[in-house]
Amino acid sequence: MVKFLHVADVHLGFDRYDSRERTKDFFRAFQDVLQRYAIDEQVDFVLIAGDLFEHRTLQPAILNQAQLCLQDLKAANIPVFAIEGNHDNRPYGIVTSWLKYLSEWRLLTLLEPGNVAAGESFYCPWDEDRRRGGYIDLACGVRILGSNWYGAAAPRAIEQIADAMAELPPGPEHTVLMFHHGLAGQIARYAGALRYDDLLPLRQAGVDYLALGHIHKHYSVDGWVHNPGSLEANNVEEAQYERGAYLVELNGQGVQARLQRDYYQRPIARLRLLARGHESLRELEAAALSLLEEAIELGQVDPVQAPLLEFRIEGQVGFDRLEFDTRALQQALQQRSNAIICLLKYEVETVGYASPLAEEANRRQIEYDIFTDVLAGHRDYKKRAPELAHGLMDLKERQLQGHAEEALYAFVETLLEPGSQASSTTPAVTEEK
Repeated sequence: MVKFLHVADVHLGFDRYDSRERTKDFFRAFQDVLQRYAIDEQVDFVLIAGDLFEHRTLQPAILNQAQLCLQDLKAANIPVFAIEGNHDNRPYGIVTSWLKYLSEWRLLTLLEPGNVAAGESFYCPWDEDRRRGGYIDLACGVRILGSNWYGAAAPRAIEQIADAMAELPPGPEHTVLMFHHGLAGQIARYAGALRYDDLLPLRQAGVDYLALGHIHKHYSVDGWVHNPGSLEANNVEEAQYERGAYLVELNGQGVQARLQRDYYQRPIARLRLLARGHESLRELEAAALSLLEEAIELGQVDPVQAPLLEFRIEGQVGFDRLEFDTRALQQALQQRSNAIICLLKYEVETVGYASPLAEEANRRQIEYDIFTDVLAGHRDYKKRAPELAHGLMDLKERQLQGHAEEALYAFVETLLEPGSQASSTTPAVTEEK
């Protein structure tokens, strides 16, 4: 029986939120996964199917993180095989990369096809002295093949890989291919994904285990296509994805791949408050803090674990949306939740009217309240809202009584003049019989 660990999309050096602690989370996750499911499980080897790093250009501390993790595996006599992903591949025309550097220092084995345009074979066996090669046959009974990052050319590259595999000499019992690309239908808004039929030439060429990367959500198809997802979430939206590392066994019965998720991960909490348009500034702030307290009581947010918190306020507000002090609320939410990062998403619309209407309100009272709220939302009219609301009610009555258009326009012009008393007889808001 062969046992190995399959990880992808480690993204060491992740820095999207400009937080050193969040950047360290990706190192802690990688280190913990390797200890639990590679070293403790005594696997035969580890696969890294692309995107070990977040960036092609590395800070020294990030390279050191990779070296520390890989040195632990080397000390345990566990070989590591890797390919480049779209985040850490070398730019066109550059002959080296940080993965190649780690390979030359014998901390991992970078498997990559040869340069066919330069007369090299697509797949050459691994040369330990030259530290180059596209595939390697292991004594445990597995042939491992590498690939490059192909982007939109992936379907054509698959055909090329399958043809090259057909030219290889007979190998061990099991064949594993690392390939950094995504499969269609797994996540929304992903252009350029492969169709399942695009992968079938690889199966026909003898691939028993296709070790994918790139999409940060775990999935497997037909017992031979496997993508573990990223070890850590690269954004709060990815909190909804199941992801982790595959602990895989290959034996006479086939492939047994078990997704492992019990390792260090920063908890992510996402809360949503719906504003309905009748809350005041203070009431909306109080509602937000109350929602957080409820989430803490229910265990959805644990201040002890210093989560990453996303708090969304959506819906409608009955005041100028810019009057709300989002910075002060964000600070209060972060302090109460002890969040390492608090992302406050304030995505509301200012409604035309927002005053709560009493159940016993008559028609004229409702008209007055609506007119007042519409005017209060306008920067030029809000200071005269009550006066102008009565004027609009008078205008409506005059129109219903059949006043001439010229007279109505003259009334409006007078009404809008500052200090105007156009409505000589202000309609009383009385209950209709």
